[in-house]
Amino acid sequence: MSLSLYFHPLASFCQKVLIALYENDTPFTPRLINLGEAASRAELQRVWPVCRFPVLRDDAKDQTVPESSIIIEYLAQHYPGTTRLVPADADLARQTRLRDRFFDLYVNVPMGKVVTDKLRPAGKNDLLGVQEARSLLQTALGMIEQDMATKTWAMGDTFTMADCAAAPALFYANMVMPFGDSYRNVAAYLGRLVERPSFARTVKEAQPYLAMMPK
Repeated sequence: MSLSLYFHPLASFCQKVLIALYENDTPFTPRLINLGEAASRAELQRVWPVCRFPVLRDDAKDQTVPESSIIIEYLAQHYPGTTRLVPADADLARQTRLRDRFFDLYVNVPMGKVVTDKLRPAGKNDLLGVQEARSLLQTALGMIEQDMATKTWAMGDTFTMADCAAAPALFYANMVMPFGDSYRNVAAYLGRLVERPSFARTVKEAQPYLAMMPK
């Protein structure tokens, strides 16, 4: 199999890529990485010395592709399927990339800040940083609430890379800071994402690891 994905099922940015792969039934070899195990960590480091996942390795083209958005762009270009994750129209593609980055930077990143702060040693918590992250997340949810008032998916009627980014970001954000009562359009959008077969499969595969999420 030409493609190998180095990932962990619990990681939100890895889930983003898994959704893209499952959307188009793209065959790949899963390389599950446990950063807490030296041998597993070394396996990832050999492919990508920065030692961050997800990373896609394409042996057929001798390409190592890191970063979730870049991986999805690569798949759309070299392994396209029935779901066109990046629109052919240049303006629509730009808007899709904007929404992709929005969900990554203003939902996923602050959500991750709140989660990882709970893993810090006692007395080492970043209270100000968490407060700022929660504030940014609230602002982002308010913007998404307005944007999703009349749409099915992030770009309208078509599922795209932006929805791949939105699904894990909103799924975990809702665990960290439940928003169903305050942002009903966002909650309805998340409901549709969870029912999408590609994300439903991704969530199912993450289930054995969800207990690792700090309360």
